[in-house]
Amino acid sequence: MDFEIVNGPVETLETDCIVVGVEAEGKLSPSAAALDKATSGYLKELIDNGDITGKAGELVTLFKLPGLKARRVMVVGLGKADERKDRHYRKLVTAIAGGLKKAGIASATIALDGLASDQEDTYRQTRQLVEWITAELYQYDATKSKKADPIKLEMISLLLSEDDTELGEGALLDGVSIANGVNSARDLANLPGNICTPSYLAERAIALAETYESIEVEVLDEAQMEELGMGSLLSVGRGSAEPSKLIVMRYTGADDAEEKPHALVGKGITFDTGGISLKPGAAMDEMKYDMGGAASVLGAMEAVAEMHLSINVVGVIAAAENMPGSKATKPGDIVTTMSGQTVEILNTDAEGRLVLCDALTYVGRYEPQSVIDIATLTGACIIALGHQATGLLSNDDDLAESLLDAGDYAADRAWQLPLWDEFQEQLDSNFADIANIGGRPAGTITAACFLSRFTTEYRWAHLDIAGVAWNSGKAKGATGRCVPLLSQYLLDLSEQKDLAED
Repeated sequence: MDFEIVNGPVETLETDCIVVGVEAEGKLSPSAAALDKATSGYLKELIDNGDITGKAGELVTLFKLPGLKARRVMVVGLGKADERKDRHYRKLVTAIAGGLKKAGIASATIALDGLASDQEDTYRQTRQLVEWITAELYQYDATKSKKADPIKLEMISLLLSEDDTELGEGALLDGVSIANGVNSARDLANLPGNICTPSYLAERAIALAETYESIEVEVLDEAQMEELGMGSLLSVGRGSAEPSKLIVMRYTGADDAEEKPHALVGKGITFDTGGISLKPGAAMDEMKYDMGGAASVLGAMEAVAEMHLSINVVGVIAAAENMPGSKATKPGDIVTTMSGQTVEILNTDAEGRLVLCDALTYVGRYEPQSVIDIATLTGACIIALGHQATGLLSNDDDLAESLLDAGDYAADRAWQLPLWDEFQEQLDSNFADIANIGGRPAGTITAACFLSRFTTEYRWAHLDIAGVAWNSGKAKGATGRCVPLLSQYLLDLSEQKDLAED
């Protein structure tokens, strides 16, 4: 599907459908008023008769209105001004996309006059509309014998003033790039564990490098990781026939290839049985999503390459399969990490931190300006924050604030939890430098405390996406979070650098 910016009188546009808004109590938006005038008061008559109210989420489709070149007019209720938060705006966009898809419309022009959101930001509104429509039209059929019917909607046009056209076109480009990254992350995470293995993740990274000249990929095998001393990462995959991988992607967007990069580190547990500390059988199929952090890194790297950001980025994926085989790591085993610290593994189902700690040590060789790890790490994060917000913990307040701001702007929000020294005591071990779990209290925080032991040499933040990486139930499927947050954070860094150089 393609997107474009169009200008001109709304009543003269040729399209299958024009989408206009009506505010609460039947107040016509400027575009709706123009259509009303061209149709000799047709919309006003419907409002007076109570057929259109402007109530938030209302959707009415009208056919062959006299005086218009458009075949249909879709009127959407914008509601009251104080209702138009991001949540409302997304629901509105979702309703529009669903209505257009159901009607089998090939082209549509959206003319909401900037009134659908309480944020008076043309770039943001336009980009979000692109991202959310794309998300709504996403279809997964990779493992189905009968492929999904092609969506007829081929073109979405957004009506903007000529003064806003350049800004809108930039928003379209960025929105499409981020939407593509989200879709790629969803595709990966939705694949079953017998297809999406650590080796498959490596193949996808290599394919990304073949698509974008700005990306180079190196894949470390188990022998190479053994030589580097990654005993913690390797311990997780011991019980699996699938070999573990460390996947390193380097994006070069800065003029100076030697400029220190920003790093993304993703947990890539392609299936998590819990190992010897076996999980309950109920909903274990959803543990294919335990590589959601890796999917986010791959999706963000794709978005960064498409947006041609003027910074350098390193993406690292620690990929393994956690199985209870005869060679599997046992509770009570002690392993030595790449950093030299020893870990007593009290629970083999706390494996994400075991692969991440070695990846976090490895990424230090790039002397990164910032490091963000992304992981479906703890069920405790779901208890704390539900399925709405990503958990954020950091050793640097400025970095945390930048990520929180990026999440707010991208409508992919995070919430910061404390990383106080007092929590570190829960990880004490009688037999090693550190235990891999700290008990039930503050499970998300102690998991981050564990990771913090390996990030003392750089600015670091941890994003726990356990509650947001996928949906369960009837709508089961990957969400692609937190590709928008990561993309916005890196986009902000690129823009800040460009402004500083001007």
